[in-house]
Amino acid sequence: MDRGLSVEEDLGAVSAVAEPLPLPRPAAAALVFLAAGAVLMLEILAVRLLAPYVGLTLEATTAIIGAALAGIAAGAAIGGYLADRTDTRRLVVLLLIIGGLLSLLTVPVVRWLGPGARGEGELAALGITLVALVPAAAVLSAVSPAIAHIQLRDLRASGTTVGGLSAWATAGALVGTFGTGFVLVPLIPVSTAVFGIGATLVIVGIVLGLVTRSLPIAGLGIALIALAGLGALLSTANSPCEIETRYHCVYVEPDPNKPGGFNLLLDDDYHSYVDVNNPTYLVYPYTKWMAEGIDSIFPPKQPLNAVAVGGGGFTLPLWLRATRPGSKVEVLEVDGELVEFVERKFGFSASEDLKTKIGDARLTILELKPHSADVVIGDAYSNDSIPWQLATTEWLADVERVLDSGGVYVQNILDFRPLELAKAEVATALKVFKEVRLVTFSEVGGSVYGGSLVLFASNRPLGKLSQVEKPYVSTYGSTEFVQTEFDKAEAESFAGSAEALTDDFAPADQLLTPE
Repeated sequence: MDRGLSVEEDLGAVSAVAEPLPLPRPAAAALVFLAAGAVLMLEILAVRLLAPYVGLTLEATTAIIGAALAGIAAGAAIGGYLADRTDTRRLVVLLLIIGGLLSLLTVPVVRWLGPGARGEGELAALGITLVALVPAAAVLSAVSPAIAHIQLRDLRASGTTVGGLSAWATAGALVGTFGTGFVLVPLIPVSTAVFGIGATLVIVGIVLGLVTRSLPIAGLGIALIALAGLGALLSTANSPCEIETRYHCVYVEPDPNKPGGFNLLLDDDYHSYVDVNNPTYLVYPYTKWMAEGIDSIFPPKQPLNAVAVGGGGFTLPLWLRATRPGSKVEVLEVDGELVEFVERKFGFSASEDLKTKIGDARLTILELKPHSADVVIGDAYSNDSIPWQLATTEWLADVERVLDSGGVYVQNILDFRPLELAKAEVATALKVFKEVRLVTFSEVGGSVYGGSLVLFASNRPLGKLSQVEKPYVSTYGSTEFVQTEFDKAEAESFAGSAEALTDDFAPADQLLTPE
């Protein structure tokens, strides 16, 4: 006697026939591991790709991370929706192949859009990320819910299945994060890393499609042609960098008007000017102010023991050696590859009178002996960002420890109106040192303009810093700006009610007003 099936049982039987068999557990774990890891790798690499165009600021990095997270969220929702309504194995194959191809597009898209975004900051970073990274992140983030749909067969084990896949996806994200930051970026160009990620995803998708018979021959051919085409396109998307270090995109522009003169650019900023034939030739106003101040404080040609925080093009260390023979300079620079490049490019090398310590200056300064320096030069900043840990009272206490009793700290500050960072930096110096002076640009007969500001701080009296009879005058548009020097009382008035920066509260990036 036949037993009739209910409608629900009939639909369940049809669904059971239509559902694909689960993947082997190791294969399912490997796929979500790969997809999640690729997303985090692309996110970190996007920060490096965008740095030459929008700088490496907290806001720009936050915009990139936020946009990537939006892509991950959208992909997870869309992946789950599609998994309930289509052939899920074929969906996973397509997601891997399409995600890989979109990954290959990130480099050309960034390098096409990047030049037009210079100077636009975090909004430009967000816009380029939405175009270049979010599509790939969304497609790859759809893999995990699709795999979960394939693997779920027993609701009594749903927690174990979904939790296990989530753990493997998180493990992939962790490996992708650490592997990119500690291995890929230091060892290979960003474009090569992106190609490796994209090609791996496409190949894994093709293999999965062939094994599960979810990819027709025509689809295989299209995927391979697209991989080859996008790989070729990626190779033609030239990097603006002469070298890519762990921290910077570095390139050099020769000065067309002066043989032997070079501008060193880090990411999207002009950082240093070096004249390899004449190290005493200084171009940027702030380097002239620093040099004038040092020469006014210390007797002419007296050898100095100096510490330079931030190497860049080694402009001031080389100037010190040239103008004060016998001086010894220790450079604290976080980017060892930059030091090697600059030494090779500009033709000098480490010696007894010019040494370099590689690492974050907040740590390497602790290796210096107390009262061992006549002058500490702080120049580790750019137009768009500042290492906040080198801007606090605790940092200045370390500087004060290294300076001898008559030593001087000379700090370059870059800030524009309303000059909130500059005011906070002056307030910070006033908390630690007895004497503070400031040199900067002001409107003729008017208020401080900003741009470059050089702060001098010491526990010894400081007289007039500039020995130039006619102050340096510059013109921006139709407005003239003149070099202005503030004594301690004027510096205190300039700082006003600004709070000193501390390790506990130093919103330097938020206070900084870029040009």
